[in-house]
This record gives sequence, C-alpha cells and structure tokens, in this order.
Amino acid sequence: MNKPYFCRNMEKQDYVAYWKTSAAKSWKASQHLFEKSDFVESLFFAHLTLEKSMKAHWVKDNPEDFPPRIHNLRRLSEQTSLILSSDQIIFLEQMNTFQMEGRYPDYRFAIYQMFDEEAAKTILEQTETFYQWLLSNML
Repeated sequence: MNKPYFCRNMEKQDYVAYWKTSAAKSWKASQHLFEKSDFVESLFFAHLTLEKSMKAHWVKDNPEDFPPRIHNLRRLSEQTSLILSSDQIIFLEQMNTFQMEGRYPDYRFAIYQMFDEEAAKTILEQTETFYQWLLSNML
C-alpha cells in the first residue's frame, strides 16, 4: 500500500504515537460526554479509545504502518501480539456494540433506553482499566 503524501516522512513510531494520541483525545471526549449525560455517545467514544489503542498495537506488531479499516476490537486484537484473558475478550465483544450504535442512528434509540448513568459509568470504569492495560503493554 502506498503511503499518503502527508505520511511519507513518518516512521513506525510516529504512526504508533498518532494512534495513542488520537486514543487519548477520544478518551477525553468520552469523559466530557458522560459529564453532559450523553451516555450512548460517551460509550461510542470509549469504543473509539480502545479501537485506536488497539490500532497502535497493530502498527507496532505488524510490518505495515496502516491498520485495517475495521472497528471490531476482537478482530483487531487477534492481529496483535497481545495475550488477552477470556474476560478481556468478552469485554471487547461487548464494547463492539457501541461502535455500531454510535455510527448508525436507527440503532441509537433502542440503546438510549438501555444505558443510564450507572450502567454507562460501570462500562467506562471497565474501559479505563482496559485502556490503561493497553497503554502499559505498549512499552
């Protein structure tokens, strides 16, 4: 795959840093949305946080600099050197729910009724734990 013009002078560590920085911005957005009681949107950005962190791992672990254009967290994790527990795999599969609802408005209405503040807070706490684990495994 040819690199886009704006990326031609970037090294592998620059691509990893890009995904890590982007993940941190998504995590910050998730927190702001939660504070404003936009729970579904907050969970969508939580998913993005994990997706971008996983893509940083993908770039680190693969010869190519561009991760696949997929959003499925489990599939991304399978293409890295990360060793996940069965609980972590289950969590990623649950988090995949929020990328769908965040992208397609017709799914949003149903999920709005399923996730109140307490449910969203629990998921965000689990996301933060997983996000920190991903970062610690980036070293």
